[in-house]
Amino acid sequence: MIPVPGFEGRRVAVFGLGRSGITAARALHAGGAIPILWDDGVSGRMQAEAEGFTVEDLNQADWSQFAALVLSPGAPLTHPKPHWTVDKARAAGVEIIGDIELFARAMARMPATVRPRVIAITGTNGKSTTTALIGWVLKQAGLKVAVGGNIGIGVLALPAPAEVGVYVIEVSSYQLDLTTTFAPDVAILTNISPDHLDRHGGMEGYVAAKARIFQAHGDGRTALVGTDDQWIKPIAYGLPAQGWVTTVTTRVMVVGGGKRGGTPVDQVSRRGPARDQAFDEGHLISLEACDGELTGDGLFLADLTKARSLPGNHNAQNAAFAYAAARAVGVPHEAAVEGLMTFPGLAHRMEHVGTLGKVRFINDSKATNADAARQALSSYERSFWIAGGRAKAGGIDELEDLFPRVVEAFLIGESAGPFAARLGDTPHRISGDMASAVKAAAEAAAATGREEVVLLSPAAASFDQYPDFEVRGEAFRAAVLNLGATPSGHG
Repeated sequence: MIPVPGFEGRRVAVFGLGRSGITAARALHAGGAIPILWDDGVSGRMQAEAEGFTVEDLNQADWSQFAALVLSPGAPLTHPKPHWTVDKARAAGVEIIGDIELFARAMARMPATVRPRVIAITGTNGKSTTTALIGWVLKQAGLKVAVGGNIGIGVLALPAPAEVGVYVIEVSSYQLDLTTTFAPDVAILTNISPDHLDRHGGMEGYVAAKARIFQAHGDGRTALVGTDDQWIKPIAYGLPAQGWVTTVTTRVMVVGGGKRGGTPVDQVSRRGPARDQAFDEGHLISLEACDGELTGDGLFLADLTKARSLPGNHNAQNAAFAYAAARAVGVPHEAAVEGLMTFPGLAHRMEHVGTLGKVRFINDSKATNADAARQALSSYERSFWIAGGRAKAGGIDELEDLFPRVVEAFLIGESAGPFAARLGDTPHRISGDMASAVKAAAEAAAATGREEVVLLSPAAASFDQYPDFEVRGEAFRAAVLNLGATPSGHG
């Protein structure tokens, strides 16, 4: 746990007692605050009472007595309309913050000489894989690393700073909206596409929330910015000159004297002492990740086709961010590349779950929108595609250019009908449930006699049939193994 100082002896309202809320209460208490907890659900209140916390109906509370409101990221700050606790806090002049801001304040209280470095990652897609990949690379290089935030362990439940050299934290737009002083040493924005627009009042608000990851950019800090999306370029080019900014793209390949593009790293000294020193210190101006290669500032860095768990351009982008982040905190080039090559992959994100004959089964249940599904579909020339669920705005309209790669689609969930209509002449059938879809897709793929891929990449949320995308992914895995497939590790 990371104790949060700064509120000693003061009452702090905590609303929302899910993972982040109850963890924030523990961290506040450990720092000397008096957390006052409330949740609209009975179970959350019962858990808090069982742990000995003060549970008080914040509807009836005297808000003038609170030093702050720690708001769950699940409760709206501004849109569609502010949560009732937000209205009460603002009326009383009480600041509204979240768990990431509490973490930031705990870090700021530490002497710089002993404070762990912080790498923070956000983006619409790919942030979880990038977070896990960075953590893996740093651990393989021998650093003491703690990984959490919006992935896995809540940020304040991570080990205390004395046990950590680098915190690697995934942060959501909801969490960033609740920060004012968050100042990561390395801040990463992977990409932006329309998502959560109802919570941010439209695309402009969503982009502004994501851009808050750079709110403290300056001397001694590094910004890694994906520039493939139209929404990000103004952010990248508008950052202050102080600090280091590295752009990452999957659309450009430098032409040089290396393998296919770029000069070999061992020849960087030929570019002069300044460039040699910058590379040694982990500073890069631009990174290009495409066609299976990672190139930086004209140097050939890595052959990503050898990274077994990082197929496709989107994973090449993830690898570029991980490489740059590792270099920025002192990991040597060779160790950073070795970490990329050995990454085992994440469950539910382009996860190879099994093989049956010549058919591979890929679990990409995390693809809850069309943009995420695009990344998976683009990774295979042919696929037997399992899609559907609770559709988001636009459904699969944006994927039309990839329909020719779909040998046949197998549709599940409440969006099966609309997706079928959108697919038009692309071969498809409505399977309804996961087990039926997996069985039918496996049979169709096997019938070709070729090496084929059955791909679960739903392009929709899971909530019509499953509590979350993890449960949906496990249902896919179970259905695959029930067919007699040989299981595989992540990747």
